[in-house]
Amino acid sequence: MALTNLRRPENTGGDFFVDKSCIDCDLCRQIAPDTFKRIGEQSAVYAQPTNAENQFAALKALITCPTSSIGDTARHNAKAAVAAFPELVEADVYFCGFASEYSYGASSYFIKRESGNILIDSPRFARPLVKRIEAMGGVRFMFLTHRDDVADHDKWTAHFQAERVMHANDIGRSTENVERIVTGRDALSLDDDLLMIPTPGHTRGHMVLLYGNRYLFAGDHVWWSPNYHSLYASPRVCWYNWDEQVNSMEKLRGYEFEWVLPGHGRRFQAESANVMRESLELCIERMKNPALQTKAWAG
Repeated sequence: MALTNLRRPENTGGDFFVDKSCIDCDLCRQIAPDTFKRIGEQSAVYAQPTNAENQFAALKALITCPTSSIGDTARHNAKAAVAAFPELVEADVYFCGFASEYSYGASSYFIKRESGNILIDSPRFARPLVKRIEAMGGVRFMFLTHRDDVADHDKWTAHFQAERVMHANDIGRSTENVERIVTGRDALSLDDDLLMIPTPGHTRGHMVLLYGNRYLFAGDHVWWSPNYHSLYASPRVCWYNWDEQVNSMEKLRGYEFEWVLPGHGRRFQAESANVMRESLELCIERMKNPALQTKAWAG
């Protein structure tokens, strides 16, 4: 729970607030943009909720916050906000909420499929979320995009007897028992409608997952930038090799998708695959020109 004695002075007065433990993951600003925004190097409440819709969004942000940095002095009933996750994005794709501090607040996603559900990266192993996913049929595969966002993968795997999938080049001590290890740089099918695409750059073993020809689960490879109004990647958060990341981005030209669902940064739905490709081309152009990489990743 957020601490009132650590309440940031940048918060507007009222029930909801952000304390100084905020890690600037951006999730509260995505979930409840009418309440939270970035002030300085952290989030803060710039407008208290004035209606039920805004209050519900603020409570969902509170539930999702990986560091429990959001407080509510009025202790509003959060049952509905807890039950909202996993939250429908579109069709059979869901946002898990319940972000983990161990993955620096990365977003994780859930796909409900007749041939077996998939968890992409790891949310917190929170009992309410576990129960909801149980009711939706459990987890067959757990796709780990890269080493940074594995969080509670072992708990999820043990509970659902899921098969974890990860690239060999990102395997570490905490993931040495992953059930399926991908090697090489060629795209491989995980199932009929699921394509694993190695995208080294952010980390050596980074991968993205393409679901059908519509959804790209992008890990930390690429995200939407509110500043540029297009897809974006930054050398400031590239831990392995920037040239490799540029090459990996160029590889995505060969695929069609209309959604980018990242671990960090904003998700994006394009009007069509062609519009998405145009945004991808702009991203690649900026990546090749460091002088254009001038603005913060989160907006």
